[in-house]
Amino acid sequence: MLSRQKFNRYALAGVLTAAVAAGVAAPSAFSQSGSTIVVDGSSTVFPISEIMAEEYMAANRGTQVTVGVSGTGGGFKKFCADELDITGASRPIKSSEAEECAAAGIEYMEVPIAFDALTVVINPANTWADEMTVEQLKKLWEPAAEGTITRWNQIDPSWPNEPISLYGPGTDSGTFDYFTEVIVGEAASSRADFTASEDDNILVLGVARNRGALGYFGYAYYEENRDTLNAVAVDGVLPSEETLLDGTYAPLSRPIFFYVKKTSFESKPQVRAFVEFMLENGPELVPETGYVALPTERYASILAGL
Repeated sequence: MLSRQKFNRYALAGVLTAAVAAGVAAPSAFSQSGSTIVVDGSSTVFPISEIMAEEYMAANRGTQVTVGVSGTGGGFKKFCADELDITGASRPIKSSEAEECAAAGIEYMEVPIAFDALTVVINPANTWADEMTVEQLKKLWEPAAEGTITRWNQIDPSWPNEPISLYGPGTDSGTFDYFTEVIVGEAASSRADFTASEDDNILVLGVARNRGALGYFGYAYYEENRDTLNAVAVDGVLPSEETLLDGTYAPLSRPIFFYVKKTSFESKPQVRAFVEFMLENGPELVPETGYVALPTERYASILAGL
């Protein structure tokens, strides 16, 4: 199953990044003159970072692309600390992060790379909550629910009197920020009594192993685990390429991004070549990850504007 391969690659990426940072069996983690490209950031964007890195290295044997996963917020911290060439983000950069980068003299380019339908998932044995409203999700995830809304029949009296187990991204995640903003009404406003992880595969396993579980993460992780998870229809609409593109899967559809350090793009030919490679190959490679590609002309327009 591809999700198991992805989990193993995820671990490998972490090991490789650690080795690079320590200077063991790999080039310097951030060398302006070397052939290494350092990428980090969102776990949601990770499948795209991974496939792009693999395909680019296969075509450019002299270049090493290391991919780490620190979450969107963690990636921006490293990016603004001048530790990265590129960071993946499942939301736009915050004003506070932009100010941090500006204070450090870090200029950047925002590069949209795909569309994501943020997906709410349940265990396949859950036969009652296959459809939920935004209001029900808010009631479940808002801060006031902590220690109070703990059983399914508290959301809907017709649902069973069984415990709810919640799984979601950690607070450094752009997915956490986005979900809380559009569902709860304020970014980072959430109950805290849930299992949090920056590794979406941990969230997948948690929901897959627990009849009473519910979680949320990027569409690609649901797409690769359809045999062990069910998606929840939000306000009657299931996530799909069609409902994402026609705008009916709202409010949980969004673009996802790469942020590229300008000095890396301008002074490291391999970074420029990698960014160009991602945009040129986005229409073909993004769908392989489970995400929805931008229109081909949109990639061309972004590329022309670099």
